[in-house]
Amino acid sequence: MRRIGIVTSGGDAPGMNAAIRAIARLAAWSGMEVIGFERGWSGVIRNEYVLLEPRAVSGILHLGGTILKTSRCPEFKTREGVEKAARSIAEDDLDALIVIGGDGSIRGAHELSKLTDAAIIALPASIDNDVYGTDETIGFDTAVNTALTEINKIRDTAVSLERTFIVEVMGRNRGFLASEIGLTAGAEVILVPEIPYNEEVILERLRRDAAKGKRSSIIVIAEGVGKTRELAEAIERKVGVEVRISILGYVQRGGSPTARSRHLASVFAEKAIELLLDGERSRVVGIQGGRITSVSLAEACSNQKPLNLEILKLAEKLAI
Repeated sequence: MRRIGIVTSGGDAPGMNAAIRAIARLAAWSGMEVIGFERGWSGVIRNEYVLLEPRAVSGILHLGGTILKTSRCPEFKTREGVEKAARSIAEDDLDALIVIGGDGSIRGAHELSKLTDAAIIALPASIDNDVYGTDETIGFDTAVNTALTEINKIRDTAVSLERTFIVEVMGRNRGFLASEIGLTAGAEVILVPEIPYNEEVILERLRRDAAKGKRSSIIVIAEGVGKTRELAEAIERKVGVEVRISILGYVQRGGSPTARSRHLASVFAEKAIELLLDGERSRVVGIQGGRITSVSLAEACSNQKPLNLEILKLAEKLAI
């Protein structure tokens, strides 16, 4: 291993910069030169990069986002786009490419691995936490804590004005973020895309809570569930309580990464460099049962990470 590249792709996640920093410095420690492609797969296709020497990544550990920038790149979803990316890697004489991103980025990395001789290693970085082969992704813990900070404030208003708040969090297809936020925020109801909800069951739950003297409540709903406004209107009309909607949106993606997200970024980077030095290729780094490990790109792309339904059951019991 003489020269490797880094790309941050797809949605940004807190801790990406920590991963860039760790890779650049660990690679330099092992005698490798590192370049960073700018603006995701678009930068790889156009072969736009910067040199990442150890001093070039100083002062970024605590920063959210990614200094390399990122973007959505429809062109990379085509065969021609992937071929262009493979040519860039060959032109730059790269022995390996480390991809930092979520499920979509890892799928793209898998397609690229079929067309290049360079080793491809992926680091899962996504607030959605939906990457197969790892219990947790870089940035997930930060996104949960960011949402908790906001919901704690919303809870104060909900109690003071005796209202129900529906808090919409990110998660277009998966409910990992909503379930963890809901549990740790003490939400009365948690709604995720994986489980169709019954409106009447929710309304009856709120009626029972009101009969027990509970005058405020928090409902956490993943954006992918949809019908947030319709649910709010149904609660007001059929239960007779005031409802307000708070959409947290992109605030969950930003901010300084927590210690946990920085830690995962650092140890994932270390594992990635170890894999490259050991001659491994086409792997996704992860953590399983507290142990840093890896699975093949093919395995990560052919399996769907299961949502832990026990979290939802526990949250329901605790909201009694």
